[in-house]
Amino acid sequence: MPLILEARGITKTFPGVRALDQVDLQIDKGEIHALCGENGAGKSTLMKILSGVYPPGSYEGRLDVQKGARIAVVHQELSLIPEMTVAENIYLGHEPSRFGVIRRSDLVNRSRSVLETIGLELDPKLKVSGLGIGEKQMIEIAKALSMEPSILILDEPTSALTEREVDRCLDLLVRLKQSGMSIILITHKLKEVFRVSDRITILRDGKHVKTLAARECGEEQLISLMVGRQIQNLYPKSDSRKIGRPVLEVSGLTASHPRIPHRKLLDNVGFTVREGEILGVAGLMGSGRTEMLMAIFGALPQKVRGEIKVAGQPVRITSPRSAHEYGLGLASEDRKRFGLILEDAVYRNITLPSLRAFSRGGILQKARELSSAAQIAKQFRVKTPSMSAATKNLSGGNQQKVVLSKCVLKGPRILFLDEPTRGIDVGARSEIYEWIVKLAEQGLAIVVVSSEMQEVLGLADRVLVMCEGRI
Repeated sequence: MPLILEARGITKTFPGVRALDQVDLQIDKGEIHALCGENGAGKSTLMKILSGVYPPGSYEGRLDVQKGARIAVVHQELSLIPEMTVAENIYLGHEPSRFGVIRRSDLVNRSRSVLETIGLELDPKLKVSGLGIGEKQMIEIAKALSMEPSILILDEPTSALTEREVDRCLDLLVRLKQSGMSIILITHKLKEVFRVSDRITILRDGKHVKTLAARECGEEQLISLMVGRQIQNLYPKSDSRKIGRPVLEVSGLTASHPRIPHRKLLDNVGFTVREGEILGVAGLMGSGRTEMLMAIFGALPQKVRGEIKVAGQPVRITSPRSAHEYGLGLASEDRKRFGLILEDAVYRNITLPSLRAFSRGGILQKARELSSAAQIAKQFRVKTPSMSAATKNLSGGNQQKVVLSKCVLKGPRILFLDEPTRGIDVGARSEIYEWIVKLAEQGLAIVVVSSEMQEVLGLADRVLVMCEGRI
């Protein structure tokens, strides 16, 4: 097949960090090319060079793109405007117009055509704010396709999708490839890599490790190339872990749906989790998994009814602060929105819920704060240039380790982990799984919500399955 894009000797340096070091990449016309590597391997930096975010002159090396080829990118973070319609979002910035006036009928008709292409039955006049996460992700793809690209770059396009939505998205990629489009797919879900990709390029520590045909590579070999070592048991087992007394008991947890009258967000939810137990929570997106954790943690905006007992005693949790006081910790599903202050230093994110422990007379003792944060960050193997570095500059896996460090430093008895490995590479996943088991060995009661069935089955002692707000 003819080359549509070739990058040779790409080197990109930031102050104190070489993000890419002599990286080569060749993309054929009409292929799905997977780009794999751990968080921090250089994938995002390379994509920003290919898409022009980092212009020529800001990096070394050569980039050749076939004449007339257009590149569109679907980023991992959604960039839709909630109060605008589906059609307005799809054609934002290149609306069909005449004499500077947007042609509304053309806008709707063209959007409907793009939606049909991706197989999404949706009214283009609907506001995006009322749609589910899966529909929003597909609209992001529709937005990129409205640019009529020759090369489509997808960064973790399925990280927030249900299994059914994942199937639909991957089927779409195959159809686009068959139409002659070239696709660069970045994903940590290796089953997706082997299902749709023709070739795989592996990056590690900013260097090009290898490019090989997907049919010539197995999952274990790919993991080894990505992380530079063998990972034998992804889900560690523990013979020393003891499951003890009930530490959290929930009964009759009920909350009304904020937008749909006569429907319940949570409907008479009840369960128990014990000391040293890992309880898995499975279910489709929107089944109430996250809302259940938020309700128990005092972070759900809706009024919640029901009874919660901690260590056999009834408690009234009205806010995350009171949840902390009763020994609960939460690593939220959306770490960037709810789990971290990205502009702030790593050590300050870690110590934020525990500031009282580091203050005397209302004055923070920075030396103690730094020392404690550094100690627990070392336990979780957080890779950071310094504890004072801005958290936004860390890879996704290391940001998640900061969230976990923050939760554990507070010393919880009960730990809620909502999608703890979303968008995280297999090496970081392995380390996080090890720590979940170690924390359970120390007697913590752990509740893990995950959209990945293998993760739930690999970690949990028992599994709750949720559907429409019920267990």
